[in-house]
Amino acid sequence: MAIIAENKSNGGNYTPIDAGTYVARCYSMIYMGTIPDEFQGQKKDLKKVRITWELPTELKVFKDDEYEKPQVVGKEFTLSMNEKGTLRKFLQSWRGKAFTEQEANSFDITKLLGKPCMLSIIHKESKSGKTYAEISSVSTLPKGMVCPNQVNQNFEFSILSYEEDVFNQLPDFIKDKIKTSKEYKQLQSIKPAPVTPMVQAEDEDDSLPF
Repeated sequence: MAIIAENKSNGGNYTPIDAGTYVARCYSMIYMGTIPDEFQGQKKDLKKVRITWELPTELKVFKDDEYEKPQVVGKEFTLSMNEKGTLRKFLQSWRGKAFTEQEANSFDITKLLGKPCMLSIIHKESKSGKTYAEISSVSTLPKGMVCPNQVNQNFEFSILSYEEDVFNQLPDFIKDKIKTSKEYKQLQSIKPAPVTPMVQAEDEDDSLPF
């Protein structure tokens, strides 16, 4: 299932992971749809995707009857490969190479699933006064460093190919946000729009992480 970025001009007892730099691996890709948002002081409807990484060196027991699992951290992006957009800049830092316009015109971000990287995490304070972890930057793995094997299975969800059983696996705060999307509101009366077919870039360099 491709999730294409085009080049167009939880509450509870949450404890944030410590600030620092971590080896990480991408395992979850959630396309939430067209969400009402505010950008540069203006209200807009923006296509939103949430990407999540596991931190395989930061293990924790989340439930008493389960074994240790990696802590995870996610980041939300506007699904756009515009040269000034956050997503394109982030991915270029990850792969260590700029995108050509041909590559950026239609890039399937599900290529990121299973790919390792280094993430830098900082702490910020929400309007309610709670401290949360935020990904501040990404980079390729240093030469010679090996990322531990993936623990969590790859997970994909796209509102354009809505599946109830997959949707129900999502955390409540993500489900609530998806429910505000134009696509979700259309599901009761209109079939989801077809998934855009993946367009592969020519002459791919296998030395790049994606």
